[in-house]
Amino acid sequence: MEPYRIYGSNASPYSRKLRAILRYRRLPHLWVVGTPETLPEIAQVRPRLVPVLRVPDSGEFRVDSTPLADWLEQRHPGVRSIIPEDPGDAFVCYLIEDFADEWVNKAMFHYRWHEDATAQWACHWIMYDVMAHAAGPAHDQAARFFHDRQRSRMAMVGCTPENALVIEAGYARLLAILAPYVGSTRYLFGSRPSLADFALYGQLAQLTFDPWPQRICRERAPAVEAWVIHLDDASGVEGQWQPQAGAAVREALLEMIGSEYLPFLRANAAALASGAQRLELDIRGRRYAQAPSAYQGKCYAQLKQRWLALDAQQQARLRPLLARTGCLSAFDDG
Repeated sequence: MEPYRIYGSNASPYSRKLRAILRYRRLPHLWVVGTPETLPEIAQVRPRLVPVLRVPDSGEFRVDSTPLADWLEQRHPGVRSIIPEDPGDAFVCYLIEDFADEWVNKAMFHYRWHEDATAQWACHWIMYDVMAHAAGPAHDQAARFFHDRQRSRMAMVGCTPENALVIEAGYARLLAILAPYVGSTRYLFGSRPSLADFALYGQLAQLTFDPWPQRICRERAPAVEAWVIHLDDASGVEGQWQPQAGAAVREALLEMIGSEYLPFLRANAAALASGAQRLELDIRGRRYAQAPSAYQGKCYAQLKQRWLALDAQQQARLRPLLARTGCLSAFDDG
């Protein structure tokens, strides 16, 4: 079989997420470092995102890590699936995955670009990664441009000084939830990794590498960094779906989602519906504000569709858990 080609960046959580999925599922692939700005072969791909996956037989290009993961499930059914077999567990898996992709990402972006020292380190590392041919003044110019562009985008994704305490408290809470549980044979739904594990891995692969958040992780939760290193290549992992094994950590994550991420999604949806230029809400007693996001509006709609796709029995089984964790109202509000 001709291998897939995955174009991405080591500094992209979504690239690392998809690469780890391909590795775990033992799907032949080549890892090509670069972006639409630096690689001519993907310059025409829209939207201009990484990762980009080139399909072997058709030569088509696909983007967006969550649709790509779903598409790979359909294309390679039964080959070390990353979606739990039980439909209710699968819904929880997608909910945690979305939280990682869209909310934990704020911590990744904040810790990478808020502090001057880490931001300076990051822009040079990223340019060495995706523009290895550039050197001297060309490298420095590219690094400065990327630094300035990323910092200019911080407010757009909610990474402002006013939101810093909410974001930093969330990172600390996530580490505290994961640290007592994760390990080389312990994942969120048993002894094999799920899509939710890989989404958390993608963000944490950055947070445990960038100097500032890495220091925090090593001080508070070194087991999390070890778990991330292990999950980078889980091609040798053999395990089973054992939902009860991870019930406590999933419930703790769902409480975080119900208290932080879903209230944000609801406020974002309301702002999009009204045409507001700014959304504001309280998150654990602190004010959080940013411009609304159309993409995250789509994420919320897709989560609600997944909930509605569950049959009555599956919904009934999940309701007590979602109610305890503050998640249920986000799906039962019509």
